[in-house]
Parts: sequence; structure tokens; C-alpha cells
Amino acid sequence: MTKETTVVIEAKNIVTKFGERTIHDGVSLTVKKNEIFGILGESGAGKSVLMKEMIMLLEPNAGEMMVLGHRLNGIGYKEAQELRREWGVLFQFGALYSSMTIAENIEVQLKEYTDISKEMRDMLVRSKIALVGLDAHVGALYPSELSGGMIKRAALARALAMEPKLLFLDEPTSGLDPVGARNFDKLIVDLRDMLGITVVMITHDLDSIFSIVDRMAVLADKHVVAEGTLENVLQSQHPFVEEFFKNEYTKEKYGDKVMINV
Repeated sequence: MTKETTVVIEAKNIVTKFGERTIHDGVSLTVKKNEIFGILGESGAGKSVLMKEMIMLLEPNAGEMMVLGHRLNGIGYKEAQELRREWGVLFQFGALYSSMTIAENIEVQLKEYTDISKEMRDMLVRSKIALVGLDAHVGALYPSELSGGMIKRAALARALAMEPKLLFLDEPTSGLDPVGARNFDKLIVDLRDMLGITVVMITHDLDSIFSIVDRMAVLADKHVVAEGTLENVLQSQHPFVEEFFKNEYTKEKYGDKVMINV
């Protein structure tokens, strides 16, 4: 597909502190329209924190965060509520409401943010369930009755309920077997191409990184130490990048893709 160059997320010199501990010290990156953008990094680098700042669950201590043309710093309540309708979020473990059926989980945002009829909500719920590759009967089940892979897809259906422009995924393939993970990767690409959405995903999954991520940012030492395509990132000589991408296991499994700039 032809990639557009419109910037939909821009982080400028983000500083994040928890007490005396500094998580980000001047983090900057850009996410472009319709791409699958990966956020990688060492443990404790603040990947999830950065994503939470993008979706207004946290506010940085300094710097500027722009999402879909809106400056999040000091954003008003009404503007924030309208902006939240423009994205969907898949949290790492699904975060489905255990007391609700899958259909009820997907319906939550439709009830909160729209005034469409119950009949229309039910139709949209059924369409989202089908969109993520689940059988219609799954809507009547509870999260406890689903496998890990089905929970991921159900949570993804909920994230897509409002037909968002942005989709945020936190470790989407964690806990899945290799076949399930690759099927989920394919689903993400298919949805991006079909719906024209932009995807931001936190991931450690090398298969995802090598197969579906268009560009990425690598967080380490409180900064973005590499950003761009896989080829761009592989040029970095930062120790974390070297360890993550250029170890013997990775070279053996991915061969020439890793050896490009080693």
C-alpha cells in the first residue's frame, strides 16, 4: 500500500518523572498516517507510560504531545472526550469486564458516546465480532469462557467499536502460541489495510517486528535511541539495539534481514 506522510502523533521532548525517578528525558518521535508503528525498548524504559500519555491516561511533566492535530497539554474536558472517540486501545491482557458478555463489552463505548438505537448497537456489535474473526455465538459468552487468543480478538473488537482512526496495542501477541501470534499479526495488517487506520503497538515480538511493523522507535536510557524502518534501526550501535537485534539467535532465525547493516 502507498504510505501517506501525514503525521498523526508527535511527541516532542517528553519528560516523565515519578517522584525522583526520571522515566523519559527528552523523548521525541513521530507516527505517520496508516503505518504500523512499533514502540520497543528495554524493561523499565517507559514504553507503556509513553502510550498512556498518548491516550491521556497520564500527563508528562514537560514536553508536548500532539495527537490527530490536538495538543494534549492542557486539553479541555470536552475536546478530550471528543478526541477519545478517535482511538481504540487493546491492553495487554484484554481488560474485558468479567461481569459482562463479550457483546456487552463491545457495546460499552457505543452506549457511552452515541445515542444510536439498541437495534443499531446490536448490529454494530455483531459486525465487530465478525471483523476480528470470531463466531457470532461468542457475543453471548463471558471472558472466562474464552481462550487467550479469543480474549485478544474480543478486546480488539471492543477497541474497534467506534471505528477509530488510531489503534493502540500493548503487547498484542504476548501469551499467544506461535501460530496464534502470527494469525493475530495478519489480522492487524488486514484491519489496517481494510479500515485505513494507524496502529501503534508496544511489542517485544521479533516476528511482529520483522514482518508487520513499518517503522519503530526504540527506547533506552530515557531517550529514543533509534527510530525509523528496520533498516534504519539496525544501523544503530546502541548497546540495547545490538543486544536485541544482533544476537546469535536473531541472526540465525532472521538471517539476511539482520545482516543488512551488521
